[in-house]
Amino acid sequence: MSEALGNELQARLRAHVEYLAGAIGERNPLRYASLEQARLYIEGAFADLGYKIRHDAYQVDGRAYRNVIAEAPGRDPEAELLLVGAHYDTAAGTPGADDNASGVATLLELARSLRSAGPLRTLRWVAFTLEEPPSFWTPRMGSWVHARNCRARGERIAGMISLEMVGYFRIERRSQQYPLELMRWFYPSQGNFIAVAGNFRSRKLVRSLARKLKSSFPVESTALPFVPGVGLSDNWSFWQEGYPAVMVTDTAFFRNPHYHMSSDLPETLDYAGMADLVSGLERAIGALIKSYLPSGG
Repeated sequence: MSEALGNELQARLRAHVEYLAGAIGERNPLRYASLEQARLYIEGAFADLGYKIRHDAYQVDGRAYRNVIAEAPGRDPEAELLLVGAHYDTAAGTPGADDNASGVATLLELARSLRSAGPLRTLRWVAFTLEEPPSFWTPRMGSWVHARNCRARGERIAGMISLEMVGYFRIERRSQQYPLELMRWFYPSQGNFIAVAGNFRSRKLVRSLARKLKSSFPVESTALPFVPGVGLSDNWSFWQEGYPAVMVTDTAFFRNPHYHMSSDLPETLDYAGMADLVSGLERAIGALIKSYLPSGG
């Protein structure tokens, strides 16, 4: 990627984050109007790229909530689809720049760069609502609503990629922590990588995505079910319905001191690092939609 294109991508990523986490701010049922404003922004961004929009619409406590869905149809209607998603709501009390405006910004820019990829398999983009508590790990979680709908329709999903906090990177030693003490001996002490994490059933997707991404961006990966944190995002919802799913993350509170804080602001993110990640994910996902066929996990 040329310097000029890299600068343009950084500027677009920053603009998405600054609008979601700056102009709008906190986005959740306690700030329902702001949550809806974020949804409309995402819909407008997809529409501007030429996508047709549809929704998973459902009711919680008398209010309507919607996942925003866009697709780049594949050439082979019999091939499994690949789904990439990010949640657009925030925890109470935080503007959510890293958690998860960074994921949404990355989702929108991947949707831009891959909209004319001519994929073999359908590529679905989903912005999920209600990922954060008190909906987390409940049937109200937007990603679980979507995963249940996929299963009810009999949809075949090659894999789901959850973009969860992807904008905070540090080069200082000991800037990275881990959920298990033993992991310090095998993984870097600098928080300058992206993690690809999944459960054992999703191990082939973890390996395939990490291998393809590693040529463009520092990557660490795990597919061990006993590692705390691997199910703390929308990938968990797809596991409940038997689909392979992974989380792509900067590791959240194991690195970012602003996690779920009022200080999770746009100026804390590394937009050059985000742009490099988007470019790497573009190539990795582009390869997956052309060739990846899972077989048992």
